[in-house]
Amino acid sequence: MEKKWTQLWLAYRPCRESENGPVVRYTALEGFDLAHPVVKNAWREWRRGIGGMLGITPKLTERETLQKEGARGGLWIRRNEDGLILGGYRIHADAAGTVCLEAGEETGLLYGVFYLLRCVAMQRPLTELSICCNPDNLLRMTNHWDNMDGSIERGYSGRSFFFEKNRVIVNGRTRDFARLAASVGINGVVINNVNVKDEATWLITQKHLGALAKMAEIFAGYGIRLFLSLNYAAPMELGGLDSADPLSEEVRSWWAERFRIVFSAIPKLGGFLVKADSEGRPGPFTYGRTQADGANLLADLVQPYGAVILWRCFVYNCTQDWRDYKTDRARAGYDNFIGTDGAYHENVILQIKNGPMDFQIREPVSPLFGGLRRTNQMLEVQIAQEYTGQQIDLCYLIPLFQEVLSFQTYCAKQQDTVADIVSGRTFGEKDEKERAARPRWGMAAVCNTGNEENWTGNDLAAANFYGFGRLAFDTSLSAEEIAKEWASLTFSNDPGTRDAVVALLMGSRDTYEKYTSPLGIGWMVTPSTHYGPSVDGYEYSRWGTYHRADHLGVGVDRTDVGTGFVRQYHEPNASRYNRLEQCPQELLLFFHHVPYSYVLPSGKTLIQHIYDSHFEGVREVERMIEVWESLREKLPSKPYERVRERFARQLENAREWRDQVNSYFYRKSGIADEKGRPVYGALGKETGNEISVQ
Repeated sequence: MEKKWTQLWLAYRPCRESENGPVVRYTALEGFDLAHPVVKNAWREWRRGIGGMLGITPKLTERETLQKEGARGGLWIRRNEDGLILGGYRIHADAAGTVCLEAGEETGLLYGVFYLLRCVAMQRPLTELSICCNPDNLLRMTNHWDNMDGSIERGYSGRSFFFEKNRVIVNGRTRDFARLAASVGINGVVINNVNVKDEATWLITQKHLGALAKMAEIFAGYGIRLFLSLNYAAPMELGGLDSADPLSEEVRSWWAERFRIVFSAIPKLGGFLVKADSEGRPGPFTYGRTQADGANLLADLVQPYGAVILWRCFVYNCTQDWRDYKTDRARAGYDNFIGTDGAYHENVILQIKNGPMDFQIREPVSPLFGGLRRTNQMLEVQIAQEYTGQQIDLCYLIPLFQEVLSFQTYCAKQQDTVADIVSGRTFGEKDEKERAARPRWGMAAVCNTGNEENWTGNDLAAANFYGFGRLAFDTSLSAEEIAKEWASLTFSNDPGTRDAVVALLMGSRDTYEKYTSPLGIGWMVTPSTHYGPSVDGYEYSRWGTYHRADHLGVGVDRTDVGTGFVRQYHEPNASRYNRLEQCPQELLLFFHHVPYSYVLPSGKTLIQHIYDSHFEGVREVERMIEVWESLREKLPSKPYERVRERFARQLENAREWRDQVNSYFYRKSGIADEKGRPVYGALGKETGNEISVQ
């Protein structure tokens, strides 16, 4: 029996009387074939949405008869490529009240329909629209770390809806996921864990290709291409070869035959995502080859099928010695890839994490952005909240993604932000249509969905899925604008309710940062699970995740005299990070080992900032709970209670972070909180129910 699930922002709740009624009664379709799967799904969605919201069943008619049928304008959908690229659309109205949706091809039509439905749901008059929307990024993907046994690595929303008991699942939820993804502009989905092992290695065999072909067809009907994660060692594990050396003719021949079989079964397959030479995964380094050698072998063989190879840059030495103060995990991505810039073939895309470490609440932008000049690049972010609350603690991540996209790399005289680079504007074709013809750039998000009723465990965490898609399509959108859309579509158009939810979202990242690891130092999490505090949990591990706290100070010296990581950036960023007094405060401990007595620009000492921020973070969670509880009568009971339960767990987590971090640094520094609040030192005395510092 299939589990039931919600429709999230596509719920299409009934609206009050709307002036959009006359516009949506009749639709004329010109230049598009209703039999095309994408057009058919767009028309189905339009009827479903308008029926649910306005109680009207839209009817197809001819353009010439719109006025005669009493539509007072109606909706005119027409094919027009002028000024539009793949996925782009234009909406405007004429004096007679006819709303015109123009698109150059079918996916643009679909995205335009979803835009119109958002407007109806938010009660924006369609006749007042005058917009032209071309996607900023040509590839907008979700990466799912789902395993074929149904588990999800770093999954916090139940089990997989793609796999169960080592089988591929294709059902009604498959289609609804495609609807949700397409509604925010996502056009690529990698369905299996990037750490490919066991049964997942067999996804490229006849055993699973039939089910995958069905899934690919459903996805294609919503403008989405299916991708698979690939096991680089498949020639050995499936083919029985002695190696997976990318320069071996035997290996090349094996892959060529395997891809022939795969693409014969799934001609719409978009390509493969590969994680190699990292965390025990095999790769070209095993054979003394470069990452380019490994990527190009696969890329050449999938090129005839119009497919691409997404090659992750998460490559580093994971056997680091904590005694070594010069080896720096943060350097690894740049060091491993900068030497092969320009060596990758045109259908290889390097997928680069937003920071040089691993999806921390605060870290600098990866210096590969701006360092690589002759290589296709994608930005990889994580909405699964592995280190940012695991969809228990509220942490709206779109402000973080915006900061990354707007980061100025100084790699060019103009168009030098990360947004410019991953859109192809900096180093790719300058002409928009030429770039669209070769989609070799974009954004990917490690996804946060599972088979729970509400898809994301915490109902508020769905804002990160929605927000990623909207931001990847249009990087000019603000985090607050996206939050308002999502809150209106998910909960209510009532300004008070919407604004309260938006306020919770917009403040949540800062709050989470305050009660966890301070000033960019990162980590300090419980090993393995990565939820909750363990200040020294990774301090003596092999993973290179150190904070280097001693009795004098805390932080990692990544300056010229430290690990030298700062020199991977262009000027003036390199010098700004290198100088203690110029380094942005929020990244201070990422780049410098700082004395506890150091005075920050705020006038506080470092140790007092640590104390204050952690107490503030807990108080802010308490206020968040008060805001949520004030909405009890304005929200449906089930999502209200689900979120309320998550907030209770978040408060418990925040208190534990506050007490462990503050106590740790008091014990290290011997410097008390100047405000006399409870900090649990090595020496203490009972005062009521608290222990105060002596």
